[in-house]
Amino acid sequence: MGKKIASIRGMNDILPDETPVWQWLEERARAVLQAYGYREIRLPMVESTELFKRSIGEVTDIVEKEMYTFEDRNGDSLTLRPEGTAGCVRAGEQHNLFYGATPRLWYMGPMFRHERPQAGRYRQFHQMGVEAFGMEGPDIDAEIILMTAALWRALGLEDEVTLELNSLGDAHDRQRHREALVAYLSDHREQLDDDSQRRLERNPLRILDSKDANTQKVLEDAPRLADYLGESARAHFHELRAILDAAGIEYRINSSLVRGLDYYGKTVFEWVTDALGAQGTVCAGGRYDGLASQLGGRDTPAVGFAMGLERLVWLLSRDGGEREPVPDVYIVAPEHRARALTLADELRTGLPGRRILCHCGGGSFKSQMKKADKSGARLALMLGEAELERSEAVVKPMRGGGEQQSVALAELPARLSQWLARQDETR
Repeated sequence: MGKKIASIRGMNDILPDETPVWQWLEERARAVLQAYGYREIRLPMVESTELFKRSIGEVTDIVEKEMYTFEDRNGDSLTLRPEGTAGCVRAGEQHNLFYGATPRLWYMGPMFRHERPQAGRYRQFHQMGVEAFGMEGPDIDAEIILMTAALWRALGLEDEVTLELNSLGDAHDRQRHREALVAYLSDHREQLDDDSQRRLERNPLRILDSKDANTQKVLEDAPRLADYLGESARAHFHELRAILDAAGIEYRINSSLVRGLDYYGKTVFEWVTDALGAQGTVCAGGRYDGLASQLGGRDTPAVGFAMGLERLVWLLSRDGGEREPVPDVYIVAPEHRARALTLADELRTGLPGRRILCHCGGGSFKSQMKKADKSGARLALMLGEAELERSEAVVKPMRGGGEQQSVALAELPARLSQWLARQDETR
């Protein structure tokens, strides 16, 4: 027998016992997105490597260390997508979605980064992303943030997360701040951690994210980006805050908040939680008005966010709550499998939206009833020789008490519907 093949480290199976919470999360997310008028776009998982080099930036950790990049048989350099925004902008330009329109789009699916696997950080991970194009003002920034707040309410997580907010200013503002920051940090180079020293000339804003205690001490007196914001960026940020204040959205200004990708400017935000340890960010985003032109298209204002689904699933799973969609009806018929299967289909037609499970695989009446109980089914429907001669079935409540009853097959859809509706009221 050959050696068993395991999944790749950091690329995890999501097993049947785990998928209910994923489905529950995805359904509620879709409902919120649809309520705000956002439309789904489905993007390829493989893109030209050049797309990410030009969007994310060649001197970022993602491009230098983390991307899964390979040459195909034609010699083209391809990359498994490490994030979704660049692909969404590419699709918008390629299919002329931005011209004369202001699309609001969302997508969901796996992303790939070659990182050291740890809790909350995997090599294949899943994100839901939202992107809005063609709108310059802070009102669309506010709508995006309000939508995330609505999602936390829909998921019951509103007390678990905190909004952090900052402005990165315009490109000119960032350049002036960058020059001042590099000059200051160069004078304290020996006090910085190794990663920050490496980033000093290449991506100095990322030093603000350092978790090293000595580096953070140096940063206490570093030039603040807020002091370099021009009038336009200040006005944009002031109006955004005014809208959030009027909507009752609480937030904290975090002057150290930057995004790890080169294309962000003006508004940036993160929703963070204390429940996940070091991996505390569950949603992050901001404006990226220059990305479309950076990729060869027209200047197109844009704002968006992405949220990590694994982290949200972990938050939702802590209470051990039951989200498994258990069967409404489990059909037991040891000697009449063909009739049981046809009856199951008849009930699925007559009871749309209800989950009908028919026992397969044989076994005695007793063993089948054990399976019905173990499934969590609310009702068991039993077909025996005597019942079929009378064109009846026996319905037995499996949860919440009640006596079993014989019901005519012709009346089953109506009677089962009433039975399940009463159970729904008492759950």
